Amino acid sequence: MSLDRSPFFERLDGAKSVLIAGAGGGFDVFAGLPVYFHLERLGKKVHLANLSFTNLVKAEGRRLNAHAIEITAASQGPEYFPEGQLARWFERRSQQVPVYALEKTGGRPLRLAYERLQQELGFDTIVLVDGGTDILMRGDEAGLGTPQEDITSLAVVNSLAIEQKFVLCVGFGVDRFHGVCHAHFLENVAALSRENAFLGVISLLPEHPEAALYREAVSYACEQTKNKPSIVCLSIKSAIEGSYGDVHSTERTEGSRLWINPLMSMYWAFELGAVARRCFYLDAVLGTETAWEATAMIEAVRKTLKCRAWEDIPV
Repeated sequence: MSLDRSPFFERLDGAKSVLIAGAGGGFDVFAGLPVYFHLERLGKKVHLANLSFTNLVKAEGRRLNAHAIEITAASQGPEYFPEGQLARWFERRSQQVPVYALEKTGGRPLRLAYERLQQELGFDTIVLVDGGTDILMRGDEAGLGTPQEDITSLAVVNSLAIEQKFVLCVGFGVDRFHGVCHAHFLENVAALSRENAFLGVISLLPEHPEAALYREAVSYACEQTKNKPSIVCLSIKSAIEGSYGDVHSTERTEGSRLWINPLMSMYWAFELGAVARRCFYLDAVLGTETAWEATAMIEAVRKTLKCRAWEDIPV
């Protein structure tokens, strides 16, 4: 391995069909778009999926099973519909790209959805993308952020018989407002590095065509979702564009103090299995039936742990 190669992308060299899946719901699938565009340019088959916050009962599309639906540009849905907005953005570029929406549910139904998706698409590699960094919270940190969606996705993907599985985080600092201690995130990265499971960082720069397309897609989707644009994606977009400090791209953040910074526009890449092995409540979440049950399991396990005290980054 040399300095002029990304360890993460080196691992993807042999992949034939890649699923890029948003781990934490909402707009997380957008956080994987630069990787999607890069792999597409290399000639690989690339697919998009997302753990969905959309009310899928109100969404149109081909149902793969009770918990997974294929969303296309023609799919009608509720006002909050990131998957539909993304499919329509692709259509504006004369591309027909489905986005597979997975119901926000417990571990067992979500696993059935992923298994059906693998049967449908035949991917050999999964890249699980988190807009933020709380997917690396193992359970004993000062704060966990919003763990239910991320950890359910992590548990399920870890359990699948897929050749290659990775975790990508982007948006360092944005989870501060959900109580994540970023010193603990960095401590967890160091632990993964000791296991040779940290695959480095990748900067998204304004001159990257993949970053430009990401910014375009985010702008379009957030304009179409005026009542609830993505704070995370807009923060990442601002960081790519060189903004710094208390910069607000949406009225949703008014009254709070932001820290837009260059670290927000970096991917942090990991081997998924190693991230999963460190999580204290992985098995408990995997067997759940509903999102509420998964949340209850996380809270129950956390009560048994001795949590680390909050630590500021000493710089």
